[in-house]
Amino acid sequence: MCTKWDDEPELRIAAFEHCFVLLNRDQFFPGYTFVFTRSHVTELFHLSPQVRSAIMEEVNCVAAALFNAFSPAKINYELLGNMVPHMHWHLVPRFTDDPLWPRPIWSEPHEPVILSAEQYRERIGIIRTLLETQKNGA
Repeated sequence: MCTKWDDEPELRIAAFEHCFVLLNRDQFFPGYTFVFTRSHVTELFHLSPQVRSAIMEEVNCVAAALFNAFSPAKINYELLGNMVPHMHWHLVPRFTDDPLWPRPIWSEPHEPVILSAEQYRERIGIIRTLLETQKNGA
């Protein structure tokens, strides 16, 4: 996770003060996005209350943009870190017609959905525009 921002520049959505935002390459769940801290940290309680609050606001902004972009039934927030010990959220728009609804996204394997370069750019552009709109208070 520490190098993901540098390793996958074509999936970058936004850089916030405390977090980076990246579209997941596998778009089996349309809009599936990662939000991960810029600094290497593993636990929320390792952060000062001010930084923790700011990070949660950044996660919230991304969730709102995903909700506005994709109109899902629910946004799933996954913060695990067992396999990748760097604080990161899986923000996953969920739809009542997705094959795994209402189960967790990891309840069974699936074939990844890989988009074309143009489809990634379009999806990222939509999310980025909504984040900018939120930032500007519109």
